[in-house]
Amino acid sequence: MLTPCHQPSIKELNTKVISQIMHSNKQEVASKAFAQFGTKRFEDLEDVSVDLQRLSEPGYWVVVASFENSFLLLKFKNLRENHEPLQGVWAGVENSNWQSSMDKNQYVQAVQKLKDHIELGDVYQTNICRVLKNNISRDEFDIEGLAVLLERENPAPYSSVIKVGKEANFRLNKDDLIASASPELFLKIDNGFIYSAPIKGTGKTQEDLTEKDKAENIMIVDLVRNDLSIICKTGSVEVPKLLEIQQHPGLVHLVSTVRGELKENVSWAEIFAATFPPGSVSGAPKISALKLINKLENSIRGPYCGAIGWIDSFKNQAQLSVGIRTFWIDNDELLFGTGAGITWGSDPEHEWKETELKCERLFAIASKKNP
Repeated sequence: MLTPCHQPSIKELNTKVISQIMHSNKQEVASKAFAQFGTKRFEDLEDVSVDLQRLSEPGYWVVVASFENSFLLLKFKNLRENHEPLQGVWAGVENSNWQSSMDKNQYVQAVQKLKDHIELGDVYQTNICRVLKNNISRDEFDIEGLAVLLERENPAPYSSVIKVGKEANFRLNKDDLIASASPELFLKIDNGFIYSAPIKGTGKTQEDLTEKDKAENIMIVDLVRNDLSIICKTGSVEVPKLLEIQQHPGLVHLVSTVRGELKENVSWAEIFAATFPPGSVSGAPKISALKLINKLENSIRGPYCGAIGWIDSFKNQAQLSVGIRTFWIDNDELLFGTGAGITWGSDPEHEWKETELKCERLFAIASKKNP
């Protein structure tokens, strides 16, 4: 006796059709997601993960690491050279509406408390930061539009834009909308070597750089050398450039470069464990500095002071910047972080002014409109 075939009900057919439409919509949204670093454009989002072990898989990966040690890994299907201009609407934020996680008095007090810990020998140097936010309307503020303005008016060696809405970030259901004008290299890997170029020392002109800046830079270079020695071949870590003065739009920086030859088969999980968060935006000794940051700062930093970049595991190449001079959107808020490195010789009032200096130019750019 033949068993009658199952005839799907109208409800089952509707469910199947809806599922197919949702899958198609997800694919369409994922195809619009992208990340761009200079002229490298990553397209067609394939997968989203938080597991660093996944970075051993072949693929084009984009990494967004928060200062608090959470990692978002975006796997893209395609990587191409893009020389076409970015596009996007940006209505311009109102500069008077920025709200800081610490006002001047709170910041000055935090710096003084940190100096007390330095006097006790708990740390030698620590970054104290604050995060600012400004309300926006998502219809009028496209992160790509802000990236256009930054690219035009504040070109940076490690500029980037990541545009992955929560509709495409189907695993975590959160937006990843970032526009960065970072001047600082966190890690670069090429031909078996790893590089880091910490910035310590900032001023409007070269004459603004002080002996305190030089001492602070050398201190962080020692920290980075120690970090890289964990994952590099014995005796290979060196400092090819020390206290180099670099000109950037509106600012000058003291930059040093540290290089080492990677051990065989070292994993990305091991690399991040040894080096993250970046020494230039945490402090020395790093573990003690992180404890004090958690105690003295009253907001999380998020991608600010974290790492933003790409990994091409086909070619064993990578480049990640330190997440400074970086805007990001969270719901209906535009956020930006700023800070200063504190040592025994720091003047709290001067350090507050340095945090304002780092905001000044970029806030002026964010207040403009595009197109």
